[in-house]
Amino acid sequence: MDLAPAMTDMYDQALLGILQHVGNVREFLGVLFGFLYRKTDFYRLLLRPDDRLGFPPGVAQTMALQAFKNFEHLARQDDEERRRELVEKLRKREEEVAAERTKVPAVAQEIEIRSAAEPVVPGSGDGAAARPQEPTAAEETAEAVDSSAASEPPGAAAPVESQPSALPKRQEQFQTNPDSYNGAVRENYTWSQDYSDLEIKVPVPKHIEKGRQVSVNLSSSSIRVAVLEGSSQRVLMEGRLTHKINTESSLWSLEPGKCILINLNKVGEYWWSAILEGEEPIDIDKINKERSMATVDEEEHAVLDRLTFDYHQKLQGKPQSHELKVHEMLKKGWDVEGSPFRGQKFDPAMFNISPGAVQF
Repeated sequence: MDLAPAMTDMYDQALLGILQHVGNVREFLGVLFGFLYRKTDFYRLLLRPDDRLGFPPGVAQTMALQAFKNFEHLARQDDEERRRELVEKLRKREEEVAAERTKVPAVAQEIEIRSAAEPVVPGSGDGAAARPQEPTAAEETAEAVDSSAASEPPGAAAPVESQPSALPKRQEQFQTNPDSYNGAVRENYTWSQDYSDLEIKVPVPKHIEKGRQVSVNLSSSSIRVAVLEGSSQRVLMEGRLTHKINTESSLWSLEPGKCILINLNKVGEYWWSAILEGEEPIDIDKINKERSMATVDEEEHAVLDRLTFDYHQKLQGKPQSHELKVHEMLKKGWDVEGSPFRGQKFDPAMFNISPGAVQF
């Protein structure tokens, strides 16, 4: 069975609407099979040579069961992948803790000095897109010079903060900057991402202080960012997006005189290699692909908690969650009337329980 058509998100909104309306999976399945009964020949049987609609006996049931088994297999693979990722995460965390214990203070100081010596780039923690900080005396003097420039004729827009001669190119450099974490620094903007959202910072001239001086146009597949310069607009960023976004969940704001901050909500939960078509892609293999716990729903939280519990139980040679669940069920019937084990001490070692045998 080709799973590609079934894996598309094209129908998700319609199906989610049905699921939310009926309220549970049992009723949802009833709606789907009710549709097949009322509107298709899914339940019609081909019993005579001249029958043209339906399926031979048992075929429809086999199709439904096969579809269930296909996605059950994928679900088990996902569980195993999450388990491996969690084990790897715990291993890395233990290595980091061990490394922290053996660090020499002088080394930490050397790293800090090197970080301070890195060039400032637009959108970095020290550049145009940084959060407002208390101005130094030098900054106050610079602002006084900027305010005197406001007397220039209309249309003589203040320039965007000066660009460094060379932008960072390597993903390792991008990863050290919160504004380009899992993203990149480009000539006129900086972007970062997590599992479900992207954040773009577009530096603006200091005289751009009001939202009405900014134009941000978002569609599901394109973006255009411009600022007002006299009676015309100067485009700062424009192009087609490499993937689609949810425009209803995307928004932007202006940090006066600093940058336009744009948050784009991804349609699919996957990692982007670039914001705009045609721009240089980042190396996806060098970003941090761990999902933020803020993006994980309650059900996935429960799975991760269970996997963490099972991992530590296994390290200690103790029963895992699926075994404990079965043990509890067995204990309830162990000593009841008619049980062959009545009067005997419950012994968990008598049972070999596979993880797939228990549904959570």
